[in-house]
This record gives sequence, structure tokens and C-alpha cells, in this order.
Amino acid sequence: MILRELHLVNWKSIRQEQFDFSPKINCLIGLNGQGKTNILDAIYLMSFTKSAFSAIDSQNITHGESLAMVQARYEDDDHEEMVVSCGIKAGVKKQFRVGQKDYKRLLDHIGKIPLVMVSPEDSMLIAEGSEERRKFMDTVIAQQDHTYLEHLTRYNSLLKQRNALLKQWADTPGWTPAQEEMIVIYDEQMAEPAQYIFESRSRFVEAFVPIFQSLYEQISGGEEKVSLSYISQLQTRDLRQAMATTRQRDVILGWTSQGIHKDEIEMLLDTYPLKRVGSQGQQKTYLLAMKLAQALYLGKPILLLDDIFDKLDSQRVERILQLVGKDDFGQIFITDTDRQHLTQILQGMEDKSKVFTIERSAD
Repeated sequence: MILRELHLVNWKSIRQEQFDFSPKINCLIGLNGQGKTNILDAIYLMSFTKSAFSAIDSQNITHGESLAMVQARYEDDDHEEMVVSCGIKAGVKKQFRVGQKDYKRLLDHIGKIPLVMVSPEDSMLIAEGSEERRKFMDTVIAQQDHTYLEHLTRYNSLLKQRNALLKQWADTPGWTPAQEEMIVIYDEQMAEPAQYIFESRSRFVEAFVPIFQSLYEQISGGEEKVSLSYISQLQTRDLRQAMATTRQRDVILGWTSQGIHKDEIEMLLDTYPLKRVGSQGQQKTYLLAMKLAQALYLGKPILLLDDIFDKLDSQRVERILQLVGKDDFGQIFITDTDRQHLTQILQGMEDKSKVFTIERSAD
């Protein structure tokens, strides 16, 4: 899927702009604060129905305005067009549509326009807790498997309800047969989606790791060895068995201690935890290899590269540019503060690339 045109009205710092993109490489050049990342975020919105950075939709409206509009025109491999639009108004439900048809559920749009975004925010994959690493797996798998997204949504809904009961009971002494019967019902309902999620994550990591390791070796020049592994409580027993052993403890704790919401990805550099031994450059390389591997795993999704060159030496930058310029990757959007880093990737590709200078208009 190729993004041909993007129209923005009152989207964050951008009052009104229209872009006609190259089907291969698009470079957005400008100083910090000019709106480069906001353009990428609008493209992200068209794939995931939400901003990559703002959880509250109304925060994406230009200050002082009452509504925002984003519209994108895509072209698939058969040259069929698809127009996606999103209207946001404070205090009103977001309107998201393909053509003239509104979605009843925004979840139904996920996966129609595969996309991978690489940004400084990815550092949270290493620095933050396991939730960020589960989100990484979920974002990849859900774009290929809509059933996975359905199971994940159901599991999380049941987990929220189970935790609400446990929190309520934690303030009440005792443990009654009626309480146990109720919690067993939740355990049974959660078991099926949990198993599907576990098996899907296991298959994903098994297929993903060789791609990731190959990319890391190419970017680093083979200077370090890396590994990545999936850790889950369901590797040794099913959810029903796990939950049965901790029900009364969960009541005391006030939350669910067993399940796929505790899954983790272990990141290692030369057999040591990446977070503990990796330099800034090594951590950045690790993250870039993960995200580029995500793109190759999905096929040829739209690839957004936001400010990726910081903290990398010139050799690694050159290897990254050589990689993403190959036919293995699809349409690419790159932001940077100047053209210096992008000169190499543009050489010999003038007919496949466009450069946009982004400057914030004075209000």
C-alpha cells in the first residue's frame, strides 16, 4: 500500500497543508519544532486510528481551533485507490471512515494499511516495563491477524473486570465459595483467548528473531551478538492451572498475578541484559534492528523513520541508509534536521525520492 496524498487541516501545529508523496522515499527536512513529527503522526493515525503520541484525540487539534481533519489517498498493488479520513472535534466522538463509510468499530481498520514507526519514543522498549515490550508484539501480530486482536481485546476486558472484583474483595476479609465460583468463571473465559495469544506470540518471536539478528549484524558490522527471547507463564502450564494456584493470593493482592499480561521479552547483548551493559549507540542499534525487522516481517509496510540518526556513528548510519534503500522495504518517510544524513540515500534515486522542507507558518 502506497500513500499518494495527505491533507491536513488544524492537525497539531499544522494549520493546512497538502502533500503529494513519492512511492519510495520521502524526506522531511526542517529544524526541531517545525512539525515534521506531526506529519508522521498523521500518517500513523491513518493506519491505527489514533495518534502515536496523544491518547486524547482533542489534544491533536490546533490550539484555538474547534476541529481537525486528516485525509489520505492510498494506492494498492493493483492500482486501486482507497481514501481514508478522520475528523476530530472536541467533545464529540471521532469520525473515522474509508471512502464514504464510517466504521462501527475502529478495530476493524487495523491491518488494512500496515505501518511501522521508528522514533525516539522507542527507547521505552528498553527503559520501561514489560508492558511496552508486549505492546511491540501486539502491534506487529495484530496487523496480520485480526483474530489475535479480537482475542487480545476480549482478554484485556475480562482482566479488567476480574481485577475490579479482586480489588473490591481485598478490602473485605474472608474468602467465600460464592467468590471462588465467580472468579472461576472469569478464569474459564480468559483461558481460550490467553492460549491463542500465547501461541501467536510464540510463533511470532520464533520467526522474528532470525530477521532481527541478521539486521543487527548488518547495521553493527558484526561487532556484537544479540538475542531476544519470549518469556511467558504459559510455557509451563495453561492459564486455568496457573490461576487456580493463586486465587486466594490474588484476592489479598487485589490484582491478577497470572496470565499473558505478565509476558516479557528478554533483550540480551552478548548474553548480558541490554539495559545494563549496552551503550547508547548499541541500544539504538538494537531498537532500530527490532523495528526494521518488524517491517520485513510484515512484508512492505509504510515505514516512518523519525529522527533515527542521533547517537549513531557514521558507519552505522551509512549501513542503515543502505538497508532501507533496498527493494526489501516499501514506501519510506524520513525526518531529519538537515540534508547531510540523507544525501547518500538520495544518490541515484532522484526519480524515486522527494524532499520536503518543513517550516512552521507564523500565526
